[in-house]
Parts: sequence; C-alpha cells; structure tokens
Amino acid sequence: MLINICITLSRDSSNDGQGDTVSLSMSVSELDDSGEGKGKKKRGRPGKQGVRPPLKKARRSPVDKGGRRANGVAHQNGEGTDPSTLFEVVKQGKSAMQSVIDDWIESYKQDRDLALLDLINFFIHCSGCKGTVRIEMFRNMQNAEIIRKMTEEFDEDSGDYPLTMAGPQWKKFRYNFCEFIMVLVRQCQYSIIYDEYMMDTVISLLTGLSDSQVRAFRHTSTLAAMKLMTALVNVALNLSINQDNTQRQYEAERNKVAGKRANEKLELLLEKRKELQENQDEIENMMNSIFKGIFVHRYRDAIAEIRAICIEEIGVWMKLYSDAFLNDSYLKYVGWTLHDRQGEVRLKCLKALQTLYTNRELYPKLELFTNRFKDRIVSMTLDKEYDVAVEAIRLVTLILHGSEDALSNEDCENVYHLVYSAHRPVAVAAGEFLHRKLFSRHDPQAEEALAKRRGRNSPNGNLIRMLVLFFLESELHEHAAYLVDSLWDSSQDLLKDWDCMVELLLEDPLQGEEVLGDRHESALIELMVCTIRQAAEAHPPVGRGTGKRVLTAKEKKTQIDDKNRLTEHLIVALPMLLSKYQTDAEKVANLLQVPQYFDLEVYSSGRMEKHLDALLKQIRVVVDKHTEMEVLEACSKTYSILCSEEYTIMNRVDIARSQLIDELMDRFAHSVEDLLQEGDEADDDDIYNVLSTLKKLTAFHNAHDLTKWDLFKNCYRLLKMGIEQGSMPEQIAVQALQCSHYSILWQLVKITEGCQSKDDLVALRRVVKSFLAVCQQCLSNVNTPVKEQAFMLLCDLLMIFSHQLVTGGRDALQPLVFNPDSTLQNELLNFVLDHVFIDQDDENQSMEGDEEDEANKIEALHKRRNLLAAFSKLIIYDIVDMPAAADIFKQYMKYYNDYGDIIKETLSKARQMDKIQCAKTLILSLQQLFNELIQDQGPNLDRTSSHVSGIKELARRFALTFGLDQIKTREAVATLHKDGIEFAFKVPNPKGPEYPPPNLAFLEVLCEFSSKLLRQDKKTVHSYLEKFMTEYMMERREDVWLPLIAYRNSLLTGGDDDRLSVTTGASSTSKASTVRSKRGRPPQHKRRPEEEAVEGSWVMRNDTIQTPGALHTPQLTSTALRENPRQAADHIPDQDSSEPGSEPDYMHKRGLMEDDAEPIFEDVMMSSRGQLEDMNEEFEDTMVIDLPASRNRRERAELRPDFFDSTAIMEDDAGFGMQMF
Repeated sequence: MLINICITLSRDSSNDGQGDTVSLSMSVSELDDSGEGKGKKKRGRPGKQGVRPPLKKARRSPVDKGGRRANGVAHQNGEGTDPSTLFEVVKQGKSAMQSVIDDWIESYKQDRDLALLDLINFFIHCSGCKGTVRIEMFRNMQNAEIIRKMTEEFDEDSGDYPLTMAGPQWKKFRYNFCEFIMVLVRQCQYSIIYDEYMMDTVISLLTGLSDSQVRAFRHTSTLAAMKLMTALVNVALNLSINQDNTQRQYEAERNKVAGKRANEKLELLLEKRKELQENQDEIENMMNSIFKGIFVHRYRDAIAEIRAICIEEIGVWMKLYSDAFLNDSYLKYVGWTLHDRQGEVRLKCLKALQTLYTNRELYPKLELFTNRFKDRIVSMTLDKEYDVAVEAIRLVTLILHGSEDALSNEDCENVYHLVYSAHRPVAVAAGEFLHRKLFSRHDPQAEEALAKRRGRNSPNGNLIRMLVLFFLESELHEHAAYLVDSLWDSSQDLLKDWDCMVELLLEDPLQGEEVLGDRHESALIELMVCTIRQAAEAHPPVGRGTGKRVLTAKEKKTQIDDKNRLTEHLIVALPMLLSKYQTDAEKVANLLQVPQYFDLEVYSSGRMEKHLDALLKQIRVVVDKHTEMEVLEACSKTYSILCSEEYTIMNRVDIARSQLIDELMDRFAHSVEDLLQEGDEADDDDIYNVLSTLKKLTAFHNAHDLTKWDLFKNCYRLLKMGIEQGSMPEQIAVQALQCSHYSILWQLVKITEGCQSKDDLVALRRVVKSFLAVCQQCLSNVNTPVKEQAFMLLCDLLMIFSHQLVTGGRDALQPLVFNPDSTLQNELLNFVLDHVFIDQDDENQSMEGDEEDEANKIEALHKRRNLLAAFSKLIIYDIVDMPAAADIFKQYMKYYNDYGDIIKETLSKARQMDKIQCAKTLILSLQQLFNELIQDQGPNLDRTSSHVSGIKELARRFALTFGLDQIKTREAVATLHKDGIEFAFKVPNPKGPEYPPPNLAFLEVLCEFSSKLLRQDKKTVHSYLEKFMTEYMMERREDVWLPLIAYRNSLLTGGDDDRLSVTTGASSTSKASTVRSKRGRPPQHKRRPEEEAVEGSWVMRNDTIQTPGALHTPQLTSTALRENPRQAADHIPDQDSSEPGSEPDYMHKRGLMEDDAEPIFEDVMMSSRGQLEDMNEEFEDTMVIDLPASRNRRERAELRPDFFDSTAIMEDDAGFGMQMF
C-alpha cells in the first residue's frame, strides 16, 4: 500500500494578484524512513506506481515554460529570455537545481519518452554539439546511429566545447553539470531509477558517447558517467544503511515474547528487506555497467583530462563506500596510473590516495597496496612536476603517520634531502615529513617535566641536538637557511626556542648529556642565526619564492612579536656568546649578523645601555684579533647598523667607532712609513702589520665614510712603490687598490650630495686620473690577483665617470668625465682575451691534484664571467668602441656553455644601441675568424671541414638574432652584406684575374644572412655584387667558384622560390612561402606593398619548413621510463587492423581527434599493449561489482580473490591469466 502526501503551497503574484499554487506529490517510498509502509511498491514500469494525481496542476517543466514542443524538440520563446532546454538552464545556473530536477521528474511521469529525449539532448548539447535528437530518431534509431548523426552536426571551425570553454558564462558550467547529475539521481533514488528504463537508456547513451572518436563526446560523457557512478555509490551506501536498520528492527521485533510480537510488522520488515535487497541488486548491475563499459576503457584514454576524471572519481568511491570499493581489485587502477605520463593524472592519483590514508581506520586495507606501490610513491617525490612531487611527499608523510615501519631508512632519506630544494612547496612538504619523523614530541608533558628536573628551561634540547646532527650529516652547510625555511611552518616552536639554543651554547652539559663539539657549535650558531633572520624578516631566503610579499595583519603582528622576543633573549646573551667564541672566525662572523635583526630602540627604552657597551667592547676585541675579511665586514656592517641616525644610541656608537678608526689609522700610518723606509729589506712583521691594518680599514671604508682620514694618500704611495720596485706583496696591492677605490667613491658621494666647488672637482679629477693610470700599469703586473683587481676597478670607474655622470641635470660634473683612449681600450680587450677565453685543458692542468678541484673550477669560472661582464658593460654603454666587441662575439660558439648568455645579452643591447654598427661588428667578427682560418690552412680551404662549418653555424646564429621584423633590420642587414662582399673581393688573387680571390669562400658564410634581406634589397645587393664580378667570373662553374654561385642564387631567388635553407644552408626545392588560412586569405588585388615585399621573407619560408605533415608520436614522458619508446611503438597495432569504435581505433585515428590526443604507452599501465587488451577482454567477463554482504546477508558470496596476490591469480582460472607486477 502506498501513502500519498500532498503539499499545496500558495503565494500571491506581484503582478496580477492571483494565487499561484504548486503541488508536490510524493510517495512514502521516496522517503528515507519507509518502515511504516505496509507493502512493497511496484517497480519496473512508469505509470504503474500507484501515485495519485496531484491536487493542483503540476508545475511546468523547463521545456514548457519558453515555448511548445515540435517533434519532441524544445524551442525558445520569441523574447529569448527564459531558458527552454535543460542545457540552457544548467548553463545559466540561475535556477535551483532541485526544482529543475523536480520539474523534469513530473514531465517524466507524464511522458517518459519525451522527458528522456530532453535528457539525451542535454548530454548532446553539453558536449558542444549543435544537433538535436528528435523523437523519431529516439524511437527508431540505435544509439550508434544517433551518435554518428550527431557527430556530423559538430562545428568544425572550433575545437572548444562547454567543458573547455573560457569566459564568465562557462566558468561554473562544470560544477552545475555535475550537480545536475548528482541531484537527478538523488531525487530519483526511491522510484524512477528502478523502472528499468530511465537508467538503462542513460547508461547506454553515455557508454556509446564515451567510445566516440570525438573528444567532446568522450570527455563530457565520461564526466557524466563518473558522476552518475558516484551518485549511485551514495544510493548503494544508503541502501546498505537501510538494510542494516531494517535487520535490527526485524531482530528486535522477533526477539520479543510471543504475546508482544507483531506478526504484521515482521512481515512488513521482511518485505522491506527483500525490496531493499532487490534494489541493491539493481544498483549493482547499474554500477557494473558503468564500470565495465566506461571506466575500464576511459581510465587509460588518450586524453589526460579524461583519465584524471576516472581516477579522481574512483578515489571518491573508495572513500565513500570503503567496504565495497577499498580493495585490491580497484586499488590496482590507481597504482597502475601512478606511472601515467601526464602530471595531471599522477596528481589525481596521489590526491585520491591521500583521502584514503588520512583515515587511519582504513590503513589495514591499504597494507598490501602500500607494499606493492610504496617504491613508486617514494620515487614520485622527485617528480618533474613540482605539484606532483609535493603531493607525493604529503602522501609519504601520511603513510609514515599510519605506520612507522612502512618506510625503510632509505625511503626516508630520499625525502630528507628535499628540504634543501629550491622549490619552496616541495621543501615545506619535506619539512613536514622530517618534523613528523624526527622532531615531533611523543609525550610533551613528560618531556617538560624531565627538563625541569634537570634544570633546563626548555624540553627541546634533545630535538635541537638532533636538528644539528641532521644538518651536519646532510653535508650542505651552505644551505642552513633553506633547512630552516623548510621546517618553519611545521616546527616553529622548536626553531623559535632561542633560550634553549643559547643555553646549549653557554652552559655546561648536564649529567647524561653529550658535550657539543666544535662542529656542532658552529652548526647550531648558523642555524640559530637563520631562525632569527626568518623570524625578523618573515619571508623565505633568497632563491625561494618570487620575492617579498605584503604581509597580512596577523603575519605582521607575529613578526613584531617575534622580533621583540628575539631581542629580549639575545640582547643580553650576544656579548657573552661573542666573548666565548671571540677567537673562532666562523662563529663570530655568524653571531655578528644578529644585531641587524634587533629592535634597537630596546637599548634606550629598556635602559640596556650596559649591554650595548658590552657588545661594542666585544666587537672591538674581535676587530683586534681577526684579519679575515668575512669577520671584518661583519663588524663593519654591525657598526653601520648601530650608527643609524634614527636611533638614539647613534652618538654612543659613533664615539666608539671613531676611537677604533683613530687607533687603526695611527697604526697604519706608522707601519706604512716603516715599510717604505725599509723597502726590499722589509721583514714579514712589517708586511703583516701593513696588511692586517689595511684589511681592517678597507672593510670599514666599504660601509663608512673615512675620507677625513685621507686613506688614499698612503694607499697610493704603496701602489707607486710596488710599480716602481716591483716587490710589493700581492695582498697589499689588492687591498690598497680596493681601499683607494672606496676613497674615490666616497669623495664622489660628498661632491654629488653637497655643493660642487671647482677646487673639489679639480682635486677629485686629479685623484681619479692618477688612480686610473696606476690601475692601467697594474694590468701588466706579474700577479694575477693584482691584474684582475685592477681590471675590475678600471671597468667600474670608467662606468661611473663616463658621460652618464652628467645626465639628470648634473652638467657641473663634466670635468669628472673620463673617456678611455684607444691604448687603454686595447689593453682591456687584450686582458679579456688572455684571461677569460682560455682553454679548459690549461685550467685543468693548473688545478690538477687539488682536493677541491670541482669547487675551484666553479669559482674560477665565476670569476672569469665577472671579468667578461664588466668589459661587456663598457661596450653596451658606449664607453668602449663597439668594434672591440667583434673579438667577443666570435667566441660565441666556442665558449657557449660558459659565456653564451653574457655574449648574447651584449649582442642584444648593442643592437638596441646602434643596429648598423652592430651589424658591421658581427660581420667583422666573422671576417676575423675567416682570416685566422686562412692563416692556419692557407688559401685553399676545405669548405667541408669542421672549421668552415663552425663559422657558418656562427653566422646562422647571428642571423637568427636579427629577429622576425625584416623592416626594422633592413638597413643593418644590407650594410652587413655590403661589408661582406667588399671583404670577399678586396684582395685579388696574385696568380691573376682568372683565379678566384682568396676570400671568395667567405660568400658561403654570407649566404646565411640572405634570408634576412627583403626581395627588393636582394636585387640591390646583387647589383652591388656584380660591380666586383667580371664576365669571366659569371661564366665559371668549377668547385672553387661554388661560393659565388651559391651566394648569387640566394640573392637571385625570390621569396616564393628561394632555394636556400636558412637552417641548414642546403638547397630546397620548396616553392611555397606562406601558410595562410583558407578563410583569412586576402584577395590578390588588395595586397599591400609591404605584404608583397615581405612575402618571400624568412618568416614565411620557415613556417613552411616547420609545418608538420603526419604528427609523430611524442616520446614517453612518464617519470618511470622503463622501455624504449621505439619498442613501445612496435606493440601498437596498425590502424587498419582496428575495429571501428574500438580503443586502438580512436587512439590512432586522427579524424575528429585533436592533435594532442596521445596514446598511453604500455609501460604506463602494463608491460605491452597486447597484454593490456587481453587483460581487458578477460576482465569484462570476470570483474563484477559485488557490494559487501551486510550482517543480514550471510548467504551473499564473499569478495573476489586478492588480485595483488600472485598465488590467487594462478589458482583462479576466471581471473587474470598474466602476471601484473
């Protein structure tokens, strides 16, 4: 018996005042609690469900609102305002989805064919098809015929469809589409889905669409089917819950005494249980149809997005209904797809697994999967896609959280080193893993109590020791900032425990604690300084992230609080730490970085001047004891920060600094006098006194204005003595050059910031001129460090005192402008050629036997790059004449790996400055290489030799730098050809005019630039070439004249029949020069002159050359490459052997498929394509979704055997007949 509930809603119309009534009819079988019913509903045919007609007229469906039907096709009304189809309703997303579904259900009850037609057209239109299925087609045609008909209705002009379209209109379409399907099943779950008509029709349609060659059909139908499956899983879960509830009610009623037992209720409960059982069987059949007909094919589709949809949804099924789906039969699909070639799919796999491993109750069911695929998951932490690597690390962390024994030490070590990754999300994820493994406190309260009993303020002592040990064992001591940043989000309480760090450094170890060794103390200090920097600056270290971002109010407050805390802790402890480690340069240099992160106002506001005095005292002690530049520069920087005018402590610090400088100057003056007087007889003590004091003064002069002490005078005296006598130690000369440089810069700062008096300008000009002369003389010094220092300072000063000094209205500084003469320019150029462009073999021999050979090579290369960059700046700022760059440009190919980026940037900037002069410089560099080749091999060059090919390749690279706009480079390219022609013919052959000129072979190099000429310019250049040619030359065809013949051909041929290939220099018979769209091709009579001139340009010819014919299969890009792609291609069957509509057929046909549709190679999923097909055939006959037996279904069969178990595979004849792993 069915109970009908009628609800009538009444509301006033704002327009006509008449009441608008809505009637909702619902049977009790549509409710969750159906235990009150007295009979089972009839299923299987609409119209026989015993539903009483509504009291009021039913609400009109969407297809009735906007117009009427014609042959089952919905039309919009004339205004075009209301949506007239389900597709339009979902696209606009303005209506409540449940009301839309309710309207459709009402229409289905009235005429199920027309309602299903609406639903079919909904899926067709959501795929982007403009066609419409009519009622005659629906009743008389098979699905395959309908789909074939709809395929013809696609818009060939665009490959877009709703799921891929951009724009605000389509922004929420995917969400609305998925919601529509989910609500549809939810609203129909108590009656309609069991009528054996609606669901059968929908599933059959989606299965056919998912097997289409049309990507839009396949993509949309797969998404719909997977969401439909998810909705059915929810229904199955509800049925299982209702079964358990019914069983409980039945057992409770049956256990009552005979007098109180209601036999009628027992019968109702038995009937209800039987009905739920039948419903569950039908749901299982539906899910089996979707899984076998769609999922097992589409999870390895050619399109990555389709594969990703499948994997994402199977993860949802496992999470929602773990009893049915969380077993090895389904987990294997996720495991196989971990090897997918596309990062998007691998990412979905990992996220699906994360949702499972998050629930620790599910871990026992995942144990076998973990054992099988753990190695693959750990290897994915090194995935080339950063997003995939991050999720892989998070998954490994969840596995670790579920079971400490699941990961081996080797697995953990593979993740540990990722905390040093330059990509911050990867490093942070690895930091969370490291924190979970090593730094998480298992019993915080017990550890705090133990620390207090031992007299420690913090229980983190052992964890900090462990952090130090980890840092030392990683042997990446230059990356402490990266380690701290990686752990910052997960281990802030540990990293901000500065009290504990200071306690470990200053106090003696307690009984049972190990003594920190020297290396451990250095590492702890380095880590502590990094944590202080991270807390004070609140942004990642250099190299991580895109730069400083704007902090939120909460982050800003945290930053201020952290800065106050670290100042409070360390303002007292820092002098004591400096006192303890004052003789250790590395520790002191790190500790002296701490004051820059203090809130320096605390010294005055907190009345802590005594701690400031203690700090200044310790800094002075450090300056006296050390001569290492790193330590001295740290002291100088600390004084500079403390002397900032914004703080009230400035006067106190300035006095201390002046006293220190006075003492150093007195010592320096006396030691210089002693050294100059003794000359060659100076001993090591005299040299040490000068050098140590000069280093300290140089370090301070870098950050402080010491011009009132006139350091330049004594430094200049030292340099002059070294030049005259040639006996000055190189370290003194280097420091004297640097100190003099700082002195000049500080004098320039004073002049530019104050009023410029003529006397000051004259004095500074005299100083600069004399210093430039000294540096020029030092270029010929026997000591390489002195020469390199002099070269760098020369380049810097020539840049500073160049013509740009007077820009911005500073004409008064004109007397300070220096332009290098030709002699100085040549010396600088020769220095670059001698010290930068050197053979690696010579360098390797000089470093042979060095323990740190590789590190020394890198450092030497870095130094040479700096030298080249310094000289290149002089070229691009027009300080050195551009022809000097020819000697640089010609090295482009030979030293591409070391200096290619610098030379290329120099060339680009030079072209921006002067296109014509740059072109002349390029051809000059090629001429120099050609002349060198003539000198080595003689006039009879072997044009097939590697040396000639190298020059041609360099010319080709130069030609590519001219870019695509031939109009802009027209004059420059023409000038280049003019100079090249003159070079080829300027030297006649001494044997006579009937012999080719010695440089004629250069024309073959010049051919590489012919493609950059416009058509009319080719004629002009050819005319210019004929001026140098005789009639005899025009008639010659011997091999020695081939360069001339080739060059003439490159000029005579136009754009349409240019036979010269820009890329290879070989001839080509292609006559097509442009690739134009058929629709966008302009009429011949409307072509502009500019288009006509550019038609035969290099751009168009190159497009023709690069236009592909048959697209080649791209190489496999999976992160687990196990088989040669060529071998993989051998397994792919021929297109002709594929059945129409089969997976090989649509994976290898190009018809309506996009070019990016790439097949999944066998090593992504299985060992070969043939085995994959065999697996599928057997799978479809054996694999059935079997929901688990509930407690009231003891008679149900158990789950199928474990498909991961090789023994089960061998024993079960109905299972797979092959080894899967």
